[in-house]
Amino acid sequence: MRFSFLFFLFFFFSASSGSTETYKWVDEKGTVHFADDLSTIPEQYRPDTEIRKTPKESTPVEIKERRTAPVAPKASESEGIEVALLRKHELMLAEVLLNERVKRYFIIDTGASFTLINRQTARELEITVDGSTPFIPIFTASDMILAPMVTLRSVRVGTAEVENVDVLIHNMPTDTAGLLGNSFLNRFKVVLDSIQEKMTLFTLQGNPSPDRPGGYSRDFWTGQFRFYHQTLAEMTKLRARYEKQGNRSELNRVDNTIRYFENRLSELERKASFAGVPRNWRE
Repeated sequence: MRFSFLFFLFFFFSASSGSTETYKWVDEKGTVHFADDLSTIPEQYRPDTEIRKTPKESTPVEIKERRTAPVAPKASESEGIEVALLRKHELMLAEVLLNERVKRYFIIDTGASFTLINRQTARELEITVDGSTPFIPIFTASDMILAPMVTLRSVRVGTAEVENVDVLIHNMPTDTAGLLGNSFLNRFKVVLDSIQEKMTLFTLQGNPSPDRPGGYSRDFWTGQFRFYHQTLAEMTKLRARYEKQGNRSELNRVDNTIRYFENRLSELERKASFAGVPRNWRE
């Protein structure tokens, strides 16, 4: 599946009447998805989509505080890690722990390339943005902006934790603190169940073997390399655009971003070589 470098931030908060339809579909990797809007399902999967009807709740559903349950032991790879979700209209949110100090509810978005935090959360995490900070283009409903990208030491959802997660800093068109995207989720096979209001995360890392160097499959490695190659290609195009416009300030930001992703790609190459990843998986 092609990784998207630029993503759109569109959120709709409207209530519907009568019963609602929920759609169940399975992608080519066998991952089960649930959606409330048929238009959000890729066209190739719509013919096999299963339609379920659920009664509409009598009052608007708002996020309610839940009692904190004891932390469960980490689940095995076959069991997966279950995470309780909260519904805010048609959006599903999960509680996220950032850098082991700040807890917030984030919207789950498996189509977003990056995790996103708003500026207030960035301030609470004492994040500094300066001239060396890389910036990533974001397309909103009306404009394109360059959002600063920083790396969080850790992001934890339930008992699933990922270290060194790239996140963008940008205020969303709602009061939500952030969005959980693929800079975190791409380490897992994600199964969303909007009926039961839960998400199950299955780690993609298994035991190292000749066909799983470093414990990861070919799809994982090729996806990682494809993302960095496509990101650098997009940034090179953007650099040419700003160079033509003579926009020196934005050109400096893009140059910083290109250097950042070139370093990340070199680090990925180092890890792949150490794990014995075949060369044709890195193209």
